[in-house]
Amino acid sequence: MPSPVKQPPSARDAALDILTACRRQGAWADAALNARVMPATEAALCARLVYGVLQNRILLDFYLNAFCKQKVSHLQEPLADILRIGAYQILFLDRVPDHAAVNEAVKQSVRAGRKPASGMVNAVLRRLSREKASLPAIPDAATRHSHPYWIAERVGAVLGAEETERFMAENNRIPPITVRVNTERATPEALLSELPGAARHPWVPDCLELSGGGAVTGLQAFRDGKFYVQDAAAQLVTRVAGITRGQSVLDVCAAPGGKSFGAALDGGAVLSCDVNANKLRRIADGAARLGLAGRIRTEQADGRDFRPEWEAKFDAVLVDAPCSGLGIIRKKPDIRYRDPAALSELPELQYALLRNAARYVRRGGALVYSTCTVLPEENEAVTDRFLSGNPDFRRVAFVLPGRGDFPGQVTLWPQRDNTDGFYICRMERDAT
Repeated sequence: MPSPVKQPPSARDAALDILTACRRQGAWADAALNARVMPATEAALCARLVYGVLQNRILLDFYLNAFCKQKVSHLQEPLADILRIGAYQILFLDRVPDHAAVNEAVKQSVRAGRKPASGMVNAVLRRLSREKASLPAIPDAATRHSHPYWIAERVGAVLGAEETERFMAENNRIPPITVRVNTERATPEALLSELPGAARHPWVPDCLELSGGGAVTGLQAFRDGKFYVQDAAAQLVTRVAGITRGQSVLDVCAAPGGKSFGAALDGGAVLSCDVNANKLRRIADGAARLGLAGRIRTEQADGRDFRPEWEAKFDAVLVDAPCSGLGIIRKKPDIRYRDPAALSELPELQYALLRNAARYVRRGGALVYSTCTVLPEENEAVTDRFLSGNPDFRRVAFVLPGRGDFPGQVTLWPQRDNTDGFYICRMERDAT
């Protein structure tokens, strides 16, 4: 007798699996969601639940703790996430009836091997549903927008309380997908008519915003190499570098490849490097799809290790350094829950990458340092330290279209600029 066909997990069970993997294994939610094969409607609900819980976890716990005898974070796994999934549906999803959210959470606790706790799950969520019109007052902006206090305090020191709240609120909005037009195969005008729901970015040239959901890799225009996915802020790096046709470009921390593609489109001959061989293969595949394979070659390399054969050989060197990622919380909501203690080591790594990469810049060449974070200790503090020890380099002013002149560096903010939070610094080596 044939064995029964195993049914794929429901949206709620898949969401629970992903949230568990994020917590236990440090998995990224977006990667875990992309790896799931589910019917479209289930996949959409699963993604909504995962991102909704991650974007609102601190607020959800605040409300749940008002009705739960134990702190939610102290409950046995995976009860906390089961309660969060149920609470998110009750508080944020109008199309899901409260009784359905409660019942599904109770069933989920039984399936997860926590049947003795199913009564508690039922009682807490039913009470939340009954009293959702008179919930406890939210104590502060960090709780309202589900950001750990340390992030609110660090960003608050830069922006002040009022704009920090706008920053945190923006991080909980789902941004459109931004793409750079491959101007060798299409024009922005042509793609606007070809891609439903596409719109021009408010100020970044050759940048479109896509809405409507669905994987862009399934679009014919993507397969034809007419665009690639890259945030608007990251698209500015090669423009700030001022790359011109025929110049040699080194992209030190190249994955996922957008800056290498941009440098090639600007006319550069690009050496694209990363420590991960699999990521380099994906860069090579992307270059081939875009018709840029002849201008981009890849090589596995650790940006901290000096390569004497590259010394003073490049007109432009790009250093997009590993960072805390606090500028991309709106795309990776789980970033906010990473251990802040680990961040203290990042500036030293960033400085080491920048100092080594500078040795590859020829006289009169450009060195561009960038990160997708907004913390000064990972940004201007790193470039200040580098410049203080390397008097043959200096910051050089640049212009951003639609934003004006900048004295060699800029921090972009999602609530101000409709981009990721992003830092870019252009430096040049003395010509003599």
